[in-house]
Amino acid sequence: MAVAPGAICTELGGGLNVEFEAHLASQTALGRVGEPEDVGRVMAALLSGELAWVNAQTIAVAGGYNI
Repeated sequence: MAVAPGAICTELGGGLNVEFEAHLASQTALGRVGEPEDVGRVMAALLSGELAWVNAQTIAVAGGYNI
């Protein structure tokens, strides 16, 4: 199992400036950049056992980036 995050708002690499964040948000179906909690909720669900039948998949956690 792999989780593939899309654009996530973190301080990695110095963070996002306002213009770049707006550009990334405009490229997602949900209209925003993801938050660490968005990825965390998916990870928690995958580790909970509730999704035990899901296996050998790459799960995109990207808010519909580039659909």
